[in-house]
Amino acid sequence: MTFSQWFLCLVLCQIYIFIKLWKLFKKAGFSPLLALIPFYNSVVLLQIIKRPKWWVVLLYISIVNLLMLPVVWVETARSFGKNSLVDSFLSWISLGFYGFYLNYAADVTYQPDRSLQPKTGFGQFVGSIIYAVVIATLVHAYFMQPFIIPTSSLEKSLLVGDFLLVSKFHYGARTPQTVVSFPMVHDTIPIAKTRSYLKKPQLPYSRIPGFQKIKRNDIVVFSWPADTVRQFFKKEAGVIKPTDKKSNYVKRCVAVAGDTLSIEDGIIHINGKKSIMPDRAKPLYGYTAYNSKGISARKLKELGYDDLNRKFVIENISQPILNALIPYITGFASQDRNNYQIYTGVKGLPIEIVRQYRIQAKEILETQKTLFLTLKEADQLSKAIKLDSLKRKINNVKTYNTGFFPNNIRYNWNEDQFGPIIIPKRGQTVAITQKSFPLYKKIIRDYEKNSVSNTNGEIKINGETANSYTFKMDYYWMMGDNRHRSEDSRFWGFVPEDHVVGKPVFIWMSIDGFTEGLRNWRVRWDRVFTTVGGSGKPVSYRWFFAAFVAVWQGVVWYRKRKKKA
Repeated sequence: MTFSQWFLCLVLCQIYIFIKLWKLFKKAGFSPLLALIPFYNSVVLLQIIKRPKWWVVLLYISIVNLLMLPVVWVETARSFGKNSLVDSFLSWISLGFYGFYLNYAADVTYQPDRSLQPKTGFGQFVGSIIYAVVIATLVHAYFMQPFIIPTSSLEKSLLVGDFLLVSKFHYGARTPQTVVSFPMVHDTIPIAKTRSYLKKPQLPYSRIPGFQKIKRNDIVVFSWPADTVRQFFKKEAGVIKPTDKKSNYVKRCVAVAGDTLSIEDGIIHINGKKSIMPDRAKPLYGYTAYNSKGISARKLKELGYDDLNRKFVIENISQPILNALIPYITGFASQDRNNYQIYTGVKGLPIEIVRQYRIQAKEILETQKTLFLTLKEADQLSKAIKLDSLKRKINNVKTYNTGFFPNNIRYNWNEDQFGPIIIPKRGQTVAITQKSFPLYKKIIRDYEKNSVSNTNGEIKINGETANSYTFKMDYYWMMGDNRHRSEDSRFWGFVPEDHVVGKPVFIWMSIDGFTEGLRNWRVRWDRVFTTVGGSGKPVSYRWFFAAFVAVWQGVVWYRKRKKKA
């Protein structure tokens, strides 16, 4: 919807409020014409129902207002003597239209001296829950949002099972665009597995000013531009989501608006120079390790390389043994009952399970392994254990394909050889040719909402022949640190500024084995309450947080005791 359409919608809403409330305003001792004045009519209504005037702010904040409006409907009914559970239920179930009955049909009298205290413990409980949900929704939408690292694309900077707090005020909170949405969930209602929002109406994009801009190499949470999933990891055809309901991703912003990016042999170059990463960033590359006598996974584990599989042969496997091992198996090499071959994680088979079922298992030393290492780790590994070879995987085969951005047969880019490509900047003008058009088509059509066509060699934007285009937004290039196991901008292109969600600032919890089932969970205490940014080795502030909570609880206890005395 355009701003003019929303203005018309606002006018219609004010007419609706006037028709609904003018008699109630009159009965409460106010001029009925006040019900026509935008925003002020809400202030008057709050005054009538004896609620704080600052609540008017909450009534005009998207998502939060969906929680506040039912409260106002019920309170309005109670202010005119309709105090029964039936009246409250009708106020809710009718979506506020019960107010028309009060205004035109019911014989009601204003109750200026009614008590605002809940008459029952249940009423007090419900009021507390509503208050908590409103505050939580406000914080979640505009200040801070939790996020879980689900994949290894940012290892070893961020690990699978890291629970993040994402600041929305660093870059400026994006105001919700989806007007009707279930509070405190993203795109899907848990358990029910149904969509949590209505696609229409939609507010225009806007953002509250932040106190910093995205810098090169910042870790950023953003709405995935190529989102085609109703549920995370389950891609479907034909799925189109509003921007603020797209699945959230986290990557490193390796290039900002105005930069020229290229990737040479897997190494990022910005504006013709090799990108300098912060010391906490540890880019990983795929390596092929080979030893004719076999590579010991146990030895690799001892050296600290835990991102690998181990292979075992189990003799005379039975169904009870298999059932006990299933939680620890990552794959199967062979399923011959007398020669059962399985893959496990780096931890191997749990010794207690082996002993309990008297499992006869032998580890197979594979001659070749794929390892994901930093450049420093690769050098250390080649010195620590004997290998015939350790080669970094570099894709030098340049073929015209659609697997990588811009997903067009004209380009022969791959994960290790890419660009150069200019990252668009607001106000920047680029030439539009048959070669450059695939790079910017999605921006022009989908992100900046223009109609485009390319027929008989003629490119048209909004029906007019175009040989240039001026961008309306800034764009960013996002990549994972785990360069050979990351689905990022190399595959789906630019990230628009209206897709930016926020900046991860804290790891408040970290669980090893997060994707391996509850029984395998182990808290990484050294990562609990550590900062995401900064230099040097991460330092945990969990004891400072624990001390703060203890002091706070002590203050609360003392105040309650003093009040009772």
